[in-house]
Amino acid sequence: MKKSTPAPEEIVPERPPALSHPFRSGALSMRKPTRFDLEPDAATRAAIAQDLGLLSVVSFSFKGEIRPAASRDFLLEAQLAAVVDQPCVLTLAPVRSEIRETVVRRYLSDWVEPTGDEVEMPEDDSAEAIPEVIDVGGVALEALVLSLPLYPRASGAELGDVAATPPGAEPLRDSDLKPFASLAALKDKLNGSSEA
Repeated sequence: MKKSTPAPEEIVPERPPALSHPFRSGALSMRKPTRFDLEPDAATRAAIAQDLGLLSVVSFSFKGEIRPAASRDFLLEAQLAAVVDQPCVLTLAPVRSEIRETVVRRYLSDWVEPTGDEVEMPEDDSAEAIPEVIDVGGVALEALVLSLPLYPRASGAELGDVAATPPGAEPLRDSDLKPFASLAALKDKLNGSSEA
């Protein structure tokens, strides 16, 4: 009787990014710029919105070039333009944002990875080692994420007052918690008694 071997555990491949446009670094020209112009279609914009937790990506473009620089380095320079809808942090209503950013990345052939226990942030945060593949789609998505408003708020959306007090106690107001509120109350009291 033949024993059946258990099937190996199925490995689920990681989903590719919603936007990808790779260039092999070794194939880039050292004499002239390599230009790109990304304008994803509606399905790709919907996938970007899903990946980034947005309500929608109304429009998106990333246009620029990777050009050779000194010492076999490369410089990526591009313009990001996007219109996105995010949920309001208070009401979840759609909040539209228009984003326009200049994106710069410097890919250095002599990049040395910082080592040690205490690593300082480099002054130039646009510099990194030349990767085997420069994915301008990934750069575009990263730039979009960094440009999104952190706390989008719909017009007129307010937190409102929250009062949590024991029965019979007077609830605190915002003005009670402001610096010098008690001094202002004391001044008003003193002014009132001196007028009498």
